[in-house]
Amino acid sequence: MTNERSFHLSLLPNEYLILKLAADAETPAWASNGEFFSVTRTRDELSIVTSFKNVPAQMNSESKWRVLKVHGPFALNEVGVLATLAAPLSKAAISIFVISTYDTDYLLINEQQCDAAISALENEGHRVTSSSATP
Repeated sequence: MTNERSFHLSLLPNEYLILKLAADAETPAWASNGEFFSVTRTRDELSIVTSFKNVPAQMNSESKWRVLKVHGPFALNEVGVLATLAAPLSKAAISIFVISTYDTDYLLINEQQCDAAISALENEGHRVTSSSATP
């Protein structure tokens, strides 16, 4: 089955970690190293997404993640981009962690489910390629 709307995504080459620190924690210098990272502070937490190779060995993490970049840009008022991509992943019981930027979206997929996620997206008519380029 294919979707009427399809997107091109690129699988970024590195493995990433998603970490949660205390809301009042200092942002570690290593958190913002590399070509792709995200640091978000709220009243409740400090969330960090960064390359696996950046994280000190003593920091525990649930698992490694892979990043699928959705090729944009998309207008901020464009409706349905994430829904179109999340639906086939939800059907395949694949959880995602999403980071949105001004121009596009990034889907983080647990490394162990990456191949299944790519298959689910391609079965819906989306195109997924590997990327060695900068996000």
